[in-house]
Amino acid sequence: MTTADQIQFARIAAAIEFLYDHHREQPDLAAVAAHVHISPQHLQRQFQQWAGISPKKMLQHISIENAKRILHAQGSVQDAALASGLSGTGRLHDLFTTIEGMTPGEYKNGGAGLQIDWQLAASPYGSVLVANTGKGICFLSFADDPAAESARLRALFPNAELRNAATPMHAQALHALQQPPQQPIALHIKGTPFQLKVWQALLNISCGQLADYGTLARRIGHPNACRAVGTAVGSNPVAVLIPCHRVIRQTGMLGGYRWHRGRKIALLGKELEST
Repeated sequence: MTTADQIQFARIAAAIEFLYDHHREQPDLAAVAAHVHISPQHLQRQFQQWAGISPKKMLQHISIENAKRILHAQGSVQDAALASGLSGTGRLHDLFTTIEGMTPGEYKNGGAGLQIDWQLAASPYGSVLVANTGKGICFLSFADDPAAESARLRALFPNAELRNAATPMHAQALHALQQPPQQPIALHIKGTPFQLKVWQALLNISCGQLADYGTLARRIGHPNACRAVGTAVGSNPVAVLIPCHRVIRQTGMLGGYRWHRGRKIALLGKELEST
């Protein structure tokens, strides 16, 4: 991400957060533009380019009241569909993304014996660092700080052979950040059995739908483990493809996001717009 891109990302993320924090006041374009210190015309154009929808549409989709309505309307229907083995009311991501957990040996020895190819690439939501083993994508993270994300990848697989090289798996994952994949995307990720169970459950949250932490805990059979579920959601190693951005608080508040709250709101706003 260039310096200019970083400045624009920070500006639009700040505008999105302002919309979310002040949605009850229904701020107009001029008020949002004044908050981020550019003209309304520039904000409208840059916002549309970065978020994919207008500030007005974003405001409609990200209100807390709207999130509450989505949670209330879908909760029992989605739970019943999942319990019966049906796909629910929308396209489930587990039809397009499959998770394979690393073996206990691969997990414990820090990826010794694995070759991991990685690259830094552009996406509609900023730079990403994406990496894969021979079996699938093992890491995908927004890289506002590329050095920090490279260090995270190395810390996750300290004994693997890391090679800076683009692969077809990277291309498939990057394309999926822009539109639903046409072929299954394989993930080969490092996690405890509990984490893998949570990440698999995240795949069952369809595009344009939301889940709260309590619902997610019930779906994996641990209704009293909300805090542990939240920790597992926060440690997701594959952004967007494992859609942890679709988990919010029961109150309708979006909560935090490791890759910037403004980006989470943008992802949700665009998904809600397309459903």
